[in-house]
Amino acid sequence: MDINYDVLYTFIIASTALAISPGPDNIYVLTQSIANGKKYGLATVVGLMSGCFVHTTLVAYGVSAIIKQSDALFFVIKLLGALYLFFLAYKVLRSDATLQLTSDSVEKKSLKQLFRQGFIMNVLNPKVSIFFLAFFPGFLFSNTMGNVVQFYVLGALFVITGIFVFGSIAILAGAISNYLKRNSKAGVFLKWLQIVVFIGIGIFILFSEK
Repeated sequence: MDINYDVLYTFIIASTALAISPGPDNIYVLTQSIANGKKYGLATVVGLMSGCFVHTTLVAYGVSAIIKQSDALFFVIKLLGALYLFFLAYKVLRSDATLQLTSDSVEKKSLKQLFRQGFIMNVLNPKVSIFFLAFFPGFLFSNTMGNVVQFYVLGALFVITGIFVFGSIAILAGAISNYLKRNSKAGVFLKWLQIVVFIGIGIFILFSEK
């Protein structure tokens, strides 16, 4: 089977960098873990990442149909995807580098409630589908494997990577929180990490071949 492993390795690295970069999901996991404990943070992680399969399905079937119809349309999707990632980089550039970590007002919930809340938060967030639409098409890794299957492989790798990174955040929540509070420059570093990651992935997608 024709598989470009370099593309898959790049996808895993990009997904890991995205998961590490500060965003609403990993901040949410961090605060829930601090407030409720590690296993409650892990329940939140599993809920959030399970929702990714819904977005993967939407993107897989929608984009695969477009790829079959026209190379030009597929190029437009990649172009818009790259521009969207550049826009995200610009938004991060304009944002405050201060990380707000307040767990005092976090409501105590059961494992089932946190899983369900994480899942619903992810599924009902249209920005996730838009991000997947921008992110996944540039990482198709085979000329012989079906496009739908490739999207699901990418989705599974994204979920596995997310569970590993977010799970580590949940387990190490206390240490991470203390470090961020002690080091004022950490927010600046993570801010620029996000910018570099978004721009880097955007450039990769823009110049990737079908």
